[in-house]
Amino acid sequence: MTSDSPDTSVTPVEHQNVPQAHQGLHDFLYSAADEHSATNAADPIMERTVTTPVAVQAWCDEAEGSKVAGVYAVLDRDRNPQFISYSRNVALSLRGHITQKGEESCAWMTVQPFRIPKRDAMEQLRDEWIAALPSPPPGNVDGTWARSVREAATQAMSPAEREAYEAKKLKLRRAMADGTLNKNVIQNEAEKRQDLAAAMNDDNWSAVVKEQTKETEAD
Repeated sequence: MTSDSPDTSVTPVEHQNVPQAHQGLHDFLYSAADEHSATNAADPIMERTVTTPVAVQAWCDEAEGSKVAGVYAVLDRDRNPQFISYSRNVALSLRGHITQKGEESCAWMTVQPFRIPKRDAMEQLRDEWIAALPSPPPGNVDGTWARSVREAATQAMSPAEREAYEAKKLKLRRAMADGTLNKNVIQNEAEKRQDLAAAMNDDNWSAVVKEQTKETEAD
């Protein structure tokens, strides 16, 4: 009697006659079927629309490690809408709002995630949410709420993180040959030349020695 069930004892063709030297590469390529599917599986929070307000902090905790893009609304403790916007990283924006405005104004939230975030589509949905209210939320009127991930991230930074951020921006400006920065460098070089000329004419080398000492200490 024959059976139609597959013979699990037979090694699949792709796993047969693999040279020992290539076994590691082979395992990487072919042993990942289940692993890849698990990795690419949809993250539930990135798919779930929240229409009934949930606590902002609880949602952010659940979104930890996920970059959820979408349109969101922030409500105060009395569940009155305070701000409606969109973001490519909603959790980061919400944390920035809490830092900027406090938990009293940022107590509850709703969100419509976008698996493929398109700015035009998110802007349209944001405008529809605002239009559906009796009046625009105060945060969409007074202009004091962070309106981008960058603004929100800056608001959420600690003093040390903000200092590191500013230092990184300065390095980027240098790398991009920032015109303003170059102007500052030119002015400094001009001042050095003036000090050197004064030293040669007046035989007063104190300013030059002081500048060289500062540069040595900085190194």
